[in-house]
Amino acid sequence: MSIDRRIFFKTAALIGTSMAIGKSFGATAPNDSEIEFHGVLYDSTLCAGCQECERVCAAAHDLPEPTETVETGKLRKTNDTRRSVINSFKTSKGEAFVKNQCMHCNEPACASACLTEAMYKTKEGPVIWRGEKCMGCRYCMVSCPFDVPKFEFNSTNPKIVKCDMCYEMLQKGQLPACVEGCPAEALKYGTRKELIAEARKRIAASPDTYNGEIYGEHVAGGTGFIYLSAAPFKEIGLNTELQNSSYPELTKGFLYSIPTIDVLLPPLLLGIYAATKSNNPKEEEEND
Repeated sequence: MSIDRRIFFKTAALIGTSMAIGKSFGATAPNDSEIEFHGVLYDSTLCAGCQECERVCAAAHDLPEPTETVETGKLRKTNDTRRSVINSFKTSKGEAFVKNQCMHCNEPACASACLTEAMYKTKEGPVIWRGEKCMGCRYCMVSCPFDVPKFEFNSTNPKIVKCDMCYEMLQKGQLPACVEGCPAEALKYGTRKELIAEARKRIAASPDTYNGEIYGEHVAGGTGFIYLSAAPFKEIGLNTELQNSSYPELTKGFLYSIPTIDVLLPPLLLGIYAATKSNNPKEEEEND
């Protein structure tokens, strides 16, 4: 059953506004100027499509070893057994590869929509899922503008599966598995400030190599994974129709707080119902 995300976000925004007004909720958002999230720069011009990032990711998270190969024109998506995938595209600049995984938004819609803070934006930058807090509502799946979180439908003890930027490894001082394992050095880990500066440096040094833009610098309010490409981003399968402001921009009051479920659940369910009933196939095609 398809749900119109625009209506969902509008409903979430109204809920967040009401929480911000209600002092009793005690919701406070951190000062953005004090936050320096970390992330990953992916340079598509360096990627050879070897899929080593997929293999080391699977090994690091006890997932089945990848068996699918990259085929130009065949779109592969992340799923409950694959947190990261590589796709190949035929572009105006020739064949190009692109890595897909959770984008680790600066202000993630999935965390904003989560009633119990199971989906959580850490102070370091990664967006993680905390199973002990999850009640299985799957609002995170509905709200994500990048269609990332996946549910283990075939499991007796289902989890929400997505890239967590190897958060446990980061806490041990290690690099994310994909960054450490990339033989072409197409992936670089660091603070967003460092990575954006590095991306701009590469563009300035080789203007003929890159399309001149940085995907993720502003889209959806900024993301933890940022991209460089020779071809226009639309040609390598990245969504170029998303807004630059964050989707939960009006809900900062509850983004980093534990919501009061008794208050939030009815309007959220109403929003889901309204979004479903008002689903417009034409709008959905435009969003795709």
